Amino acid sequence: MAHLGVAGLAGPHGRDVCSRRTALSQAGFATNAEVLTFTPPFYRVNHLGDGTKALPRDGGGAFTPYLKRTLAAVCAAFACTAAQAQDIETIAKSNPLVITGSLGTNNTYRSTSGGMGYGSPLGNSLFANLNFSVYGFSMPLSFYYTNNSTSFSYPQLSFNLTPSYRNWKLYIGRSSMGFNPYMMDMSFNGVGLEYDSQKFRVGGFYGTLRGAVNDGPGVDFPRRPQYKRVGWGFKVGVGGQSSYFNLFLMRAYDRESSLSEANRANLTPQENLLVGLSGGVGISSWLSFSSNIAATIYSQDTGAEVVEDPSVDKFKSVFKARYSTLLRFAGDANLNLTFPGFSTSLSYRMVQPDYASLASTYMPNNYHSLGVNMATFLFRTISLSAQFSGQQDNLTAKQMYTTKALTYSVNASTRLGSNMTLSAGYNGYTQTQGDGTVKVVDSARVNRRMSSFTLTPSYATDGDNFGHTAALSLNASFNKDLNPVVAGKSDVNTLAAGLSYSLDVKAWETSFNASLNHQQSKGYGTKFDSQVLSVGAGRSFLKEKNLNVSAGISANRSSAAGLSSNITIGADASASYVLKKVHSFSCSLAYSKYSDVNITADGANLQYSDFTMGLNYVYTFSLLEIKGKAEREEANKAKGK
Repeated sequence: MAHLGVAGLAGPHGRDVCSRRTALSQAGFATNAEVLTFTPPFYRVNHLGDGTKALPRDGGGAFTPYLKRTLAAVCAAFACTAAQAQDIETIAKSNPLVITGSLGTNNTYRSTSGGMGYGSPLGNSLFANLNFSVYGFSMPLSFYYTNNSTSFSYPQLSFNLTPSYRNWKLYIGRSSMGFNPYMMDMSFNGVGLEYDSQKFRVGGFYGTLRGAVNDGPGVDFPRRPQYKRVGWGFKVGVGGQSSYFNLFLMRAYDRESSLSEANRANLTPQENLLVGLSGGVGISSWLSFSSNIAATIYSQDTGAEVVEDPSVDKFKSVFKARYSTLLRFAGDANLNLTFPGFSTSLSYRMVQPDYASLASTYMPNNYHSLGVNMATFLFRTISLSAQFSGQQDNLTAKQMYTTKALTYSVNASTRLGSNMTLSAGYNGYTQTQGDGTVKVVDSARVNRRMSSFTLTPSYATDGDNFGHTAALSLNASFNKDLNPVVAGKSDVNTLAAGLSYSLDVKAWETSFNASLNHQQSKGYGTKFDSQVLSVGAGRSFLKEKNLNVSAGISANRSSAAGLSSNITIGADASASYVLKKVHSFSCSLAYSKYSDVNITADGANLQYSDFTMGLNYVYTFSLLEIKGKAEREEANKAKGK
């Protein structure tokens, strides 16, 4: 029996870690549908089993076997939507067809005493959305009109079909297959076949990695040209989850004929052959090791002269070595230790200069890095984690400058009693610049250290009459220039503190909130201060709690030493109401008074004002719903109870 699957995500070992082995026979796929409702303004047909008369299966409007097969074909077409990825079990339980949508309008009025030259005071828009859902796959359509501008959007479809049978999986159309991380992270549009058992796996693919961009001279805004890129790959592996070994081989190349002669003038076609290994071993229950290694043979110009040498002639059928060809390596090694209450990992990565893969969207190179991660519990109550990593580029000393970077952090959290939590953390980053092919001038040498300290205690309690939540946030950040020639001139130090409190009054069914925030920054010869105070309240009304009202006021004072001191006071209110679960109304009002928006002006008088009002409406509807067999059975059981 053939199964229909959807391509899953691939793990670092080149295996499909999201594979699903769920069956969906053609018979079940066709019989899991029944006509349920056509809601107004259409007519209604009730599902079988509720005591009402159902439509005949062979009469007009009946849900015939032909219609079932048609619906299954439509479902396969919807499965081609690029952004969708569902396992077959979910598809089988989903409704065969659901059509929903929404209509609405957004309207905004704004008035300001500061002048109206930068925009219209009125903003009006109309929108409509329609969504077709077939067995859980969605195809949305939308229409939007605003201020004499109209837009229409529809989904971009690409064919994707992944049937599976036992341990076999077939890829047809736009698909993804797991490979070595230094070889491929792009999807392909073509065909592929994969076999994956518990101890042995093998697979391969052939297809287009990217399409050509070949805009002609008549295009008003031509895109950057690119060749059509084609690739094929093969992989084989043995072993399980803890101990395994995988071998990968892949080739990608640009098709020169895919671009016009004019676009080929300044763009050379490329080709690439890659070989990769991935492996891991579980040494014991507390120690494991894994590694990924890849080699790339990369030709930057397939038009370059072919190397004539007996040592490489035997590989011409697979890849032609040219005078533009480079051989580069990349890899990583990871050591993991896990003990009761403590775990740590050590990792090293190296990517040689000019390492490239034509099947990867982005591949950084010319660096190596070392990282350590640790996590533990102190006294069984304090969660503690630490991280350190160092990175350096310019591996061959042929780059103009050499950059070194260190990243480090320590974080801790604990619970004090049943109501209070406390968390603290430190994050740091250091960057230094050294000589390469060019000697760095001392006054221009990059040498910076950035440090950040945080402390966040919080308290929460919930009783029969009141609920309280309070939190304090403290942060100190220091960005320091360590260059002795210009030390201190570009330092920036920031201190920030925030206090928030919320009160839930159960008898009034009303919540209140207040917050106070302060920030001070010093740097580049000036000091900036900001204080913000806000108070608000909200409540739900009516029996169904479908009327929500909220209001708040705020005050802000900001100053830059020797430049300005500005004040802003504002108030806002909003209300929303839902009628019969399909009609949503909302309105909002906001008013503010401020002295000046120019940081160089000093204003204590609230001479400017802004007023904004918004009115919105949304109507949601369901045009058609055909329920699946599983949902109908659940509905019948619920009615029986």
